[in-house]
Amino acid sequence: MVSVTPSESGLAPRLAEFGTVAEALDYAAKGATGFNFYSGRGELVEVLSYRDLRDQALDLAQRMLRAGLVPGERIAIVAESDGDFMRAFAACQYAGLVPAPLPLPAAFGGKDHYIDHIRRMIQGAQASAALAPAALGEWLQAATDGLGLKAVGTLALFQDIPAAGADLPKVRGDHLCYLQFSSGSTRFPLGVAVTQDALMANAAGITRHGLQVRGGDRATSWLPLYHDMGLVGFMLAPLIAQLSVDYLPTREFARRPLLWLSLITRNGGTISYSPSFGYELAARRAETASTEELDLSRWRVAGIGGDMVRPRVMERFSTAFAARGFRREAFVASYGMAEASLALTFAPLDRGIVTDLIELDRLENEQIAVPAQTESTRARAFVLNGPPLPGHAVEVRDEDGKPLPERRVGRIFARGPSLMKAYFGRPEETAAVMGADGWLDTGDLGYICDGQIVITGRAKDLILVNGRNIWPQDLEWTAEHQVAGLRSGDVAAFSVDAESGEAVTVLVQCRSADPAARTALEQEVAGVLRAAHGVEVKVVLVPTHALPQTSSGKLSRSRAKQMYLHGAFAAPSAA
Repeated sequence: MVSVTPSESGLAPRLAEFGTVAEALDYAAKGATGFNFYSGRGELVEVLSYRDLRDQALDLAQRMLRAGLVPGERIAIVAESDGDFMRAFAACQYAGLVPAPLPLPAAFGGKDHYIDHIRRMIQGAQASAALAPAALGEWLQAATDGLGLKAVGTLALFQDIPAAGADLPKVRGDHLCYLQFSSGSTRFPLGVAVTQDALMANAAGITRHGLQVRGGDRATSWLPLYHDMGLVGFMLAPLIAQLSVDYLPTREFARRPLLWLSLITRNGGTISYSPSFGYELAARRAETASTEELDLSRWRVAGIGGDMVRPRVMERFSTAFAARGFRREAFVASYGMAEASLALTFAPLDRGIVTDLIELDRLENEQIAVPAQTESTRARAFVLNGPPLPGHAVEVRDEDGKPLPERRVGRIFARGPSLMKAYFGRPEETAAVMGADGWLDTGDLGYICDGQIVITGRAKDLILVNGRNIWPQDLEWTAEHQVAGLRSGDVAAFSVDAESGEAVTVLVQCRSADPAARTALEQEVAGVLRAAHGVEVKVVLVPTHALPQTSSGKLSRSRAKQMYLHGAFAAPSAA
């Protein structure tokens, strides 16, 4: 019977004390830890120790070079949560190749859309080869048709090629480690070019400062490996810190969210992350399913990232699982992006979610975060996401690029050793966000409170109505919390150009076909938003699962807006 890798490596811990991923794997392979893969039924289907991963990756790396691939070339790899993806990624590290993880089709709307999407990513990476699980072989062939790649298929392509005779290159810190693609839902996908140095700097900040990794720590994850939080946070950072990881496929988490917590219980997981919606799915499932077998007392870092933190969701989760040993102090808010490898800030450990309650009117009209005296419908609690990682800096700037004092809302800029080299092959897009001085325009809006960064939204999503800055998530969260039957992710708010200025449109997923119920829902949503925010909105009911998501599972407002403008939602109803 195959057993999971232990939580103790048996090695003296070394947290990101390496020059490259290959060096980190060489060290981790001397210990007993590694990756463990589970099915949707909670069955252990594969164990891949770092020792075996290293041996298999070295062998594969030589075969890939013997097959004609050249160090520096990009290799597109569909990122299934399995050992083959790990082997391919690690082999690229030894061969000096640059892996470019591609998403799985579950996050997209149909075969044709998926094929077109990954084709654009493969082209954006200027890839020389593309790899995928056998089940996606036909789709991958269609996506690469006519591109002239050297190799297309599964890892079996290389099994008959002799490994002997291939010299592995010397990989340096300034070499590219991987390309991390943006969601690309409304524009050509951008490949974030991350060097070995940048990854190691970020892994050091994550493991030493943010998580403060200690002996016996163990990671558990359902996050997709084609997204930065899954790839860096729960594959590369654990490897670089010699931690074992237990994986549940992303698609299986959506069906059985409590299995995530069951794996934490079974193997003594201490570190796990999720966007807010993952915690909400688990809490909602706990209302109808038994949780008696769960023991979450060893879970010391329950991280939230990948989207804005919803304090009410976190409260709901902690209440639902308090009897199972979960501590609300385990919550750790954080902020980051693929352009910074992953993380830029971490809230302090063992303090839970800390919020700043501010007056919404002053925020919307004056862009100042003034503390509210009491919670009301015109107050909003924002989450403090911690100070920048050591060696990094974050500034909030006005429209002229001048730094703003604390509690003034502006555009967030970041600088530090974790930042990307560029968007691969896209110099204009790179120049648009990165200055010659090394500062990155994150595209996010926020303010500083007590030295910690507070995110208020994305600049491109901001709605301007009669001189007021309205954050779409405020409208979405109000509707989802105050209208019975609505859930997180059911609402998308954005503005549309109109003769009188910006008109606010709200798409709402509706589960009823009854005309009277649909009309009542439209009127209730419009009424709730009018009362809470003083804004008139056009409510458009859409089918369930109609609102688009990014590759990381977040609502894509920009894509929803484009779909709406192009008539994707037939016969819209307006309130």
